[in-house]
Amino acid sequence: MSDETPPDPRAATDGGADVEDADDVAIDPWGSSTIADYRRLFEQFGIERFESALEDVPDPHYLMRRGVVFGHRDYRPVARAMREGEPFAALSGFMPTGDPHIGHKLVFDELIWHQQQGGDVYGLIADLEAHSARGLSWAAIDDHARDYLLSLLASGFDPEEGELYRQSTSPEVQDLAFELGVEANVSELQAIYNFDGETDVSHMQSVVTQMADILYPQLEAPKPTVIPVGPDQDPHVRFARDLAARVRYFGVTEAYASFELDPEERELVAVAHEHREAYAEDPERPRCVEAAAWLADYETGATTVRDRTVEKLENAGKEPLRPRVRVLDRNATEAAFEALAEAVDGEKRVYDAHVDAFDLSYEAAVSLAREVEIDHGGYGFRPPSSLYHRFMTGLTGGKMSSSVPASHISLLDDPEDGYDKVQAAATGGRETAEKQRELGGEPEACPVYELYAYLLAGDDDEYARRVYEECAGGERLCGGCKEEAARLMREFLADHQEKRAEAEAELADLDLDLDLGVADGH
Repeated sequence: MSDETPPDPRAATDGGADVEDADDVAIDPWGSSTIADYRRLFEQFGIERFESALEDVPDPHYLMRRGVVFGHRDYRPVARAMREGEPFAALSGFMPTGDPHIGHKLVFDELIWHQQQGGDVYGLIADLEAHSARGLSWAAIDDHARDYLLSLLASGFDPEEGELYRQSTSPEVQDLAFELGVEANVSELQAIYNFDGETDVSHMQSVVTQMADILYPQLEAPKPTVIPVGPDQDPHVRFARDLAARVRYFGVTEAYASFELDPEERELVAVAHEHREAYAEDPERPRCVEAAAWLADYETGATTVRDRTVEKLENAGKEPLRPRVRVLDRNATEAAFEALAEAVDGEKRVYDAHVDAFDLSYEAAVSLAREVEIDHGGYGFRPPSSLYHRFMTGLTGGKMSSSVPASHISLLDDPEDGYDKVQAAATGGRETAEKQRELGGEPEACPVYELYAYLLAGDDDEYARRVYEECAGGERLCGGCKEEAARLMREFLADHQEKRAEAEAELADLDLDLDLGVADGH
C-alpha cells in the first residue's frame, strides 16, 4: 500500500501494479491500463491532486469524494463556471473495441454528473481510432458502438441536453482536425506517442482527430471544458492543450521590460522587482542593470537560470524595470492585431509583434485578446481541463483487461455470471478467518472492496465507510462480504440491462448512423 493511500472509504488500489518497483511511469493511450505509482503522475507530468480542488466543487460526485477521481489539470475554471451558473462543457470518448464494462461506467457517471450540474456534455464514439489503431472492421465497430451508447443512455445520459456522435460522421470534427493538423508535425507525434517509421498515417490522423474531439465543445463559443479520462490518456490532454494555444491569435504573458523572458527567468525578475527598495536609486523606477547586480548575488538553486537572467538584465542597461502585460501576436491577421492594439486602454507600447499594456491586468488582457480574436474569425479556445480516475483492479488480481473475461464484469454479462465472477474474485483477506479477525483485512488491496467504493455503494458514503472499517477491523470476513457484493452486482446488472432495453427506442430516434459497416460492405 502506497503512503499516498487516501483514508477510508476512499479507493486506494492501483490496478494491481507493483508500486515499490516503479521508477518511471510510461503512459500509453493504446497499451497501458495500469499506473505503477499514482504519485509519479504528480511529479513527472504535472497532474494536480484532485483533493486540492475538491472544496471548489459544488455537491461533488461520490467518485470525487472517495478519491477515485484522484487528479486533475486545470479543473478550477470548470468548477467556477459550475458555481456561478456560467457555460461549461464535459466530453469523453469511447473506443468501441469490445463490450462496455464496469470500468467504463466510471466515465459514464462522470459525464452524466457534469450534465446534471448544467454542463453541455458530449459523448463520442472513437471509431476512427478503433479502425486505425486496433484494426477493427466497421461492422464490429458498429456493434460495439451501439452497446456503448445503450449503456451510456441506460446510465442516465440525456441526449436532448447533450450530444452523441461518431468521429467518422462529424464534418465539424473532421474540418477542425484538418486545421489542427496544420499546427502538428510528425516529429512531435513520434516524441509524444513513440510512433516510428512503421506507424501508419491513419493512426497519426486519428490522433489529430482526437484533438479535434477535445476542442469540439468550444467551436460555437469558448468555455471551460473538462475531459474525464483514465491517466493513460493524459498524453492526449497535454497535446490538445498545446494545440489549443498554437491556433490562438494571441498569447498573453507578464513582462517587466522590452526583452522576452521564459517562465523561470520571469519568476526571478519578479523577485528582483519585489526587492527593488533594497538596490534601486529610485525604487519607483528601478533600472534593469541595478536589478542585474542585485540578482547576481541572489541565492537560488537554479543558478543557470539566474545567470542567463542577469545577462539579459545587464544587456538592457538603464531601461526601467516596469511590470506590464504583453499580448503577443501568434497567428493574428493584420486586421485583428490592429484591432487589439486599438482596444487596449491606458498606457501602452505597440511593437511589430506584440503590445505592452501598463494599465491592464493579466485577466483583463486574456479576456480582451479572446474577444478580439473571436470578432475576427478565430477560435478563442480555452485550454481544456481534465479529470483522472483510478483504474479498477481486475477481479482476479492484477490489471482489469477486456481480453481476460474473468478479470472484468461486462455491462452485458448475464446477472448470474456477474454474481459468479464476484464470488470467484480475489480479495484482500488474510489466510484464515482467525487471522482476519485478529489482524483485519486489507480493503485497500481488495478488488471486492473496490466494487463497493467505485460502484455498489452508490452515493452512500457511510455504507462504503462501514464496509472498509468492518474489513480493516476484522469484523467482516471475505465470504460474507463477497456474497453481499455478488448480490448487489447481480441486482445492478439486471437493472442496467432493463434500462438498456428501454433505451433501444431512444437510440433509434437519435440522428446516429450505426450501420457504417453495412453501408460500406465491411
